[in-house]
Parts: sequence; structure tokens; C-alpha cells
Amino acid sequence: MRDRLVPPMPGADARARLLGWLIPGLIAAVAGFLRFYKLGQPNAFVFDETYYPKDAFAMLHHGVPFNYAKHADTKIINGADPVSLMTSPSFVVHPPLGKWFMAATEWLFGMTPFGWRFSVALMGTISVLMLARIVRRLTRSDLLAGLAGLLLTLDGLHMVMSRTALLDLPMMFWMLAGVGALLIDRDWARQRLADAVDPATGRLPTGSTGPPMLLRPWRIAAGLAFGASMATKWNGVYVLAVFAVVSVVWDYSARHMVRARNTGWTWFRYDALPAFCSTVPVALAVYLASWSGWLATGDGYDRQWADTHPAHGLASLMPNALRSLLQYHREIWGFNVHLTADHPYKSSAWSWLIIGRPVAFYSEYPVKKNCPTKDCVTEVLGIGTPVLWWAGTIALVVALVVWIAVRDWRFGVPVLGLLATWVPWLPFGQRPIFYFYAIAIDPFLVMAVTLVCGLLLGPPGASRRRRSAGAWTVGCFTLAVLLNFAYFYPILVADPISHAAWGLRMWFDRWI
Repeated sequence: MRDRLVPPMPGADARARLLGWLIPGLIAAVAGFLRFYKLGQPNAFVFDETYYPKDAFAMLHHGVPFNYAKHADTKIINGADPVSLMTSPSFVVHPPLGKWFMAATEWLFGMTPFGWRFSVALMGTISVLMLARIVRRLTRSDLLAGLAGLLLTLDGLHMVMSRTALLDLPMMFWMLAGVGALLIDRDWARQRLADAVDPATGRLPTGSTGPPMLLRPWRIAAGLAFGASMATKWNGVYVLAVFAVVSVVWDYSARHMVRARNTGWTWFRYDALPAFCSTVPVALAVYLASWSGWLATGDGYDRQWADTHPAHGLASLMPNALRSLLQYHREIWGFNVHLTADHPYKSSAWSWLIIGRPVAFYSEYPVKKNCPTKDCVTEVLGIGTPVLWWAGTIALVVALVVWIAVRDWRFGVPVLGLLATWVPWLPFGQRPIFYFYAIAIDPFLVMAVTLVCGLLLGPPGASRRRRSAGAWTVGCFTLAVLLNFAYFYPILVADPISHAAWGLRMWFDRWI
């Protein structure tokens, strides 16, 4: 029963634990090198970097985002003082937390491309380590943990988003941290149930409800992480909703397995209600705290709205600052829901998994400097490694089948991740949305590929021939991902290449 509740990790000695950190750590170091190497290239505001780094720098000086004078991007790149270019508080449509991290590294390294991209590159690097450790916990395999970290390292979309100061990767980072915390909590709780089981029967003693476990530190950590995800971009709320529900289903399953008395009521008292209190209020507190700069100053957009709009009824009990913040959120909601402006790189969410319309973040043609030929192009194309993404689409279908048919809960994690990060975008047919939003899907896609690779490798007791065939298949696939990533590398980091070489990488017209 103990092994069913908490399957043992690979090895129990210090050497095995060290190996469990060493392999993911080395792969994360490689990922970090790739993401930090020439991080200041291109020396420009890339795509929506025209918004977030400048918002962050204004928050560093005023606590809230400000508008900037005309041609501020060019002037900042040429060395002008950004503070002198600020004009008035600006209306922004995303929460502040992701920009506060950018502000911190702008304070450390200056208002330069390296400075505003540093925090995102760091989160991208750590997310590789986190995913490897999460897969190790799911599979109890150091090999598969290393494979997951390597595949995420070699994904082009993760590479580009780790080197661009947008909010989507920081949102994904905190979302992944929340999922990882819930998986640790799952083991933590089941370990305590296992300790309470009667060794002779494999069940709880007759009449026992099992340990209450009302205070679960890793569930609180998940609430903090999900709150940080929501405080970076609102769509983090879907991941909180899906995985908070899943975590209490895991609890119910565990108590049922050990025959806890009156399982339904016990589950509600000891698991469901404490789970809600440990995640949702904690996440909301983090979200509200992220607005502290706006609340603490009088300069923010709409900050004084409540002063000129008297409250009535129960609303009069709310402080003016919170009423103003609520009005601000109504305006943000209205902007996001009614946005219909066209954009050449918008795409339907239905096309994301097959990379229907990647986004050109930056391009220069013809290149005037460091061109090895007479006709050079530089580009930053937000595109996933095609071999990985196309295989991942198939792997997600396989994961769904295995989850339903075999009832292997591990395969449900990437499927539920896809549900939380992709499905909410499907109804938005008119609003301009972009492929790079799919960075939130990325870790779950890699997770699905890794779990399917585990199926191909076979269980520990499989024949040598089966294991050998599986190893060759997985090895060839990994090599294909590596070569595909290397082939696309120049157009991920704006390295100059000939126009002909660039054209060879545009496999479809919609990639241009």
C-alpha cells in the first residue's frame, strides 16, 4: 500500500539524491548559456518590448506605469535618459508583477536590452530545472527527467520567449511552479496516509478517518505561485482552477484507497475546504499585493476615480482605493473583451499546436553590419522547434488515451495542463491572439512527449530487445529535435544569415 500511495524515488541514498539534482542542473546550465549568450542582441525593443520594459522602468521611479514621449524607443536605445521621456500615467491591461521583476533587473543592469531581458532569461532557465524535477517526480526516473529538461532546452519558442521581455514566459514560470508544488503536496499527503495505514491490512484502522493534514505547506506554496502567475497575466487563473480541483480529487482517491471512514465528509473537512483556503485566498492576496505600487501612490491611471464617483449601498463600505482599483479592472476587462484590431501575425488558437502562424518579433533586411555575405537577413522568429511540437501534438493525444484507457493519472497532468492553457483561447475567433501565447502550453507538451518516450522505452522488466528498440527510437527522436533546433537557431537569436538560407527555413508561406 505504501508503494501504491508513494512509489519510491530512484535510489534512497545521498548519491541518488545528488544525481536527481545533478542531471537537471547540468541541463539547466546548458539552457542558461543558450538563453544568456548575446542576450542584448538585437539591440532594440523587440515586438511588445515597446510596452513592458518601459512600464517597468516607470514603476521603478513612480510606482506605476507612465506614457513616454514620441520616438522614445529610438532615443532610449541611443542612450537618452528614460526618466526625461516620461509624460503621464498610462492605462495598462496586464497586472504589475511581471514588470516588477523586469524593473529589478533594469535597476541592476540599466535600461538596456540586457537589463530588461535578464529576469525573463533567468526564469526561462529555472523553468527547465523545474520541469525536469517535476517529470522526475511523475516518473521516478532520472533518465526521463533529463530528457524533459533537454527537450525544453531545445524548444525554439521557449528559447525566444526566454530572451524577450514579454509577460508570457514569467506567467508560465509561476504556473509551472504551482503545478510542481501541488505534485510535491500530493506525495507529502500520501506519505502521511501511508504512515497511518495498518501494515497488516494495508488499510487505516477500523473507524479511522486518517490524519487531518489541515496545514499543508506545499499547497500554500502552490497558492503563492498561482497568485504570482495571475498577477503577471490573468490567464493564470485557469491553471489555478483546474489544478486546485485536481489536487482535491487526488486526495479523495488516496483516502478511498486506504478505506477512510465516511470518505466523502472526511474529504470535504480535511482536504477540499482546507485546499480552497490554502490556494484561492492566498492567490488573491498575492494578486492584490502586486498592485501595491498603484495603491500606495496617487499617480496611477484611474487612481482617484472613486473620489469623484460617490458610492452607494454596500459599495460605500469599500475603501476608495479598492473601488478605484475595481473600476480599473472593469476597464481592463472591457479592453480585452472588445479588442478587435487586426494584426498581420494574429492566429487562431486551433493552429498553435501545429505552428500555423509563428510571430516575427524582429527582422532586419538587408543587414549592414557583420554580414558574412552580400545579402543578409537577421530575424527573431517566435517559433517552436517543429519536430518537437508536431510530435508533441501526437503525444498529447496518446496521453489522453492512456489516461482514460489505462487510468494512469500521470498522463492526465499534461492533458489537464493543455485544457487550462489552450482551451480558454479557442472561443476568441475575432480578438487578435498570437502563437507565442502557446508558451504556457510548452511544458505540458514536453511532459507528454517525455511520458510517451517512457512508454517506448518500456517498463523496467521489459526484454532487452524491447528496451534496445525503445532506446534507439527515443535517441533518434531526441537527435532529430537537436538538429532541428540547431537549424533554426540563427532565426531565433537574430544571427545574420544569407537571404537564401533564411528562405530555406521558411517551410510554409504563413511562416513569413
